Amino acid sequence: MKDFSKELSFKTSRSSGAGGQNVNKVETSVTVLWKVDESESFSERQKSLIKEKLKNRINAEGFLFLTVSESRTQLMNKNKAIEKVIEIVDKSLIVPKKRIATKPSKAKKEKRLDTKKKISEKKENRRFKF
Repeated sequence: MKDFSKELSFKTSRSSGAGGQNVNKVETSVTVLWKVDESESFSERQKSLIKEKLKNRINAEGFLFLTVSESRTQLMNKNKAIEKVIEIVDKSLIVPKKRIATKPSKAKKEKRLDTKKKISEKKENRRFKF
């Protein structure tokens, strides 16, 4: 988990939705902006991984956007936004393991065929014979 919070910039705005006076006059919603290409915390390979996996969150200028308006205070929203951005970037850097194709063992094949035979015999015995 790399801490690149010093590279983040913030924009505040009024939160949307119901909330009365607090929502109408206080800018509590926080938008985090992070320029992926200009980051010094990650290698070029990591940056390309981030851009690939988070392409729907990155705009044309190369900024990663995230808006948080869960709390009533700007400071709590800012802290929550930092946590979320770090979590999202960390998840995007995880490379899944390649699946190794395996074959069923000889015993498993025989067991499957044996059960098929038993079921077939059972159904055959149910038939009406003349």
